[in-house]
Amino acid sequence: MHDRSLFRVALVGIFASMLAPAAQAHAFLDHPVPAVGSTASPPHEVRLWFTEAVEPAFSAVTVTNAAGDRVNVGKVAIDSHDPQELHVAVKPLTPGVYQVQWHVISVDTHRTQGNFSFTVG
Repeated sequence: MHDRSLFRVALVGIFASMLAPAAQAHAFLDHPVPAVGSTASPPHEVRLWFTEAVEPAFSAVTVTNAAGDRVNVGKVAIDSHDPQELHVAVKPLTPGVYQVQWHVISVDTHRTQGNFSFTVG
């Protein structure tokens, strides 16, 4: 291999390794409480942990009951000790199925979204 070709291969490798972490820098849902699909006691809030730190000003969590009525109250907040955790307070919940919809912007400005349900027994 010529010196130039070897140099180009090395440069491609360096650039590829630099871009790999950026491609994975999205904040995906790691786990929520109540857990996805779980049956739980009525929570006072819904907590969501993500794989990356999130920007609360550009993130939202909506909790609705089976009729589609919103049951979360107040603004979504980030945990003061963990920038990967969001929480939102909910009204007193009665037995039934609840849907959680979320979207977040990670600190590197990537947007992700999703939804899940849980049941209050």
